[in-house]
Amino acid sequence: MAQVAETNRDRQIAEEDLLRAEWYGLLARLLGEAPDQQLLNQVAGLEGGDGELGEALAVLARAARATDVAEIRQEYFDLFVGVGQGELVPFGSYYLTGFLHEKPLAKLRSDMQRLGLARADDVKEPEDGIASELEMMTALITGAFAAPADLASQRTFFETHIAVWAPRFFEDLEAAKAARFYMPVGTLGRHFLAIEAQAFEMTA
Repeated sequence: MAQVAETNRDRQIAEEDLLRAEWYGLLARLLGEAPDQQLLNQVAGLEGGDGELGEALAVLARAARATDVAEIRQEYFDLFVGVGQGELVPFGSYYLTGFLHEKPLAKLRSDMQRLGLARADDVKEPEDGIASELEMMTALITGAFAAPADLASQRTFFETHIAVWAPRFFEDLEAAKAARFYMPVGTLGRHFLAIEAQAFEMTA
């Protein structure tokens, strides 16, 4: 039997699912805003492992040790903010339709309401940003905002709102001209989502 841990809602979550949530959470934190010194130190201390995901994590840790907060802040600005627009536009609607605030966002908002997910009051960007959607997966796994979702619900959300565009975003991030620290973030995200997709297929 898998080891389990208690959430703040007294729900038991399998250890492997908590690990999945940590991967989603790490990617969300790195993509939601430029890392501060505390997060950078945490990433620098991570150890890689076997396989492509472990190798990507090792490369990211080395990148964190070779840079500083100011450099990453500028890199984040160039990649995702820019003067008018960053090199990448990390939103589902944009990747799927070429425009922001389109039908994919409306569908996401409908599903968020059904699943008990809500955008934080201090967040002004559309909910279909890459960091937001990864945070939602974390919440579905752990039950951060409502009861933990079963695997079928997680799979539906993943396939409807993440798998349809996020792998392409991570590929673009790997190849982005401004990406130095964020290049291995792209590699990490691409490999992790591929593992998730394969795992969900096995549960069908």
